Amino acid sequence: MRPPRVRLLLAVSVSLALSLSGCAGGPSLEERGEVTAPPGDSRRLVVGSAGFTESDLLAQMYALLLEQAGYRTKILSVTNRELYEPALENGQIDVVPEYAATFADWLNAKVNGAQAPTVGSPDLAATMTALRALAGPRGLAVLDPGRAVDQNAFAVTAAFAAEHRLKTLSDLGATRLPVRLAAGDECVQRPYCAPGLTKVYGIEVTAVDPKGVGTTQAKQAVQSGEDQLVLTTTTDATLDEFGLVLLTDDRNLQNADHIVPVVNRSRAGSAEVTGALDRLNTVLTTADLAALNERVDSWRRLPEDVARDYLADKGLIPR
Repeated sequence: MRPPRVRLLLAVSVSLALSLSGCAGGPSLEERGEVTAPPGDSRRLVVGSAGFTESDLLAQMYALLLEQAGYRTKILSVTNRELYEPALENGQIDVVPEYAATFADWLNAKVNGAQAPTVGSPDLAATMTALRALAGPRGLAVLDPGRAVDQNAFAVTAAFAAEHRLKTLSDLGATRLPVRLAAGDECVQRPYCAPGLTKVYGIEVTAVDPKGVGTTQAKQAVQSGEDQLVLTTTTDATLDEFGLVLLTDDRNLQNADHIVPVVNRSRAGSAEVTGALDRLNTVLTTADLAALNERVDSWRRLPEDVARDYLADKGLIPR
């Protein structure tokens, strides 16, 4: 029988989070820059989650796959990267699902300062090279990315898309239609948002309506015709509810935010851990992840149940 898994939720201050008990698996500050110890293989692993639906689902799937490979696991939910990344370095967390370009830029800013040029890009290979170069000296190993990508995306109503024969952002740019964009207020300056839409696609963004990224309010504004375009994500599970469809980013404006497992090398860097987690890469797609999010957010099912059913359906774990 597989050992039972414990779900542990953490909602504490920075000081308490960093004082959690556990092995300090990462290199010391004095030793960073050269990691020479062999990869570790602790049989008891803590899987981290960032506390939102998608991260919870991924953490549950990681834990189930590791259990199937003979590991004992806990899930630790920490809702802030500023908390869970140091815990990952210190071996208080052993495995966490991350997003390649976002995590590369986060580590780059941590290492080189907030004003450092970004290293994440639409090029997955270049992004992974940069990410691994930043993660390695911190005692972290970045496993291979899967097929699923959670990146910024733009949606219009299905009626608007049909009227103007839109399937891609290039199609929208070619219409020369002026559009109001529902997004976060930072969209005015971010290169992947309004400036990028204009520079890369020739889309005339007349205004940014600061209603947030993929929020209900933002989608309702597009649904009602107040705005014509909304910034959301590729794994948004609620677009159908608002009659919205994504336009393909056919010129790769967005960064390569493929989902990648990141592990503490000295505790979970073994080939066995890598092999267990790599099994998810062969099946999980962006569309799958959006559907799984929907089952939790709209159908109100538990992430653990949704994750278990998905892996069983794909033949990765027994029923």
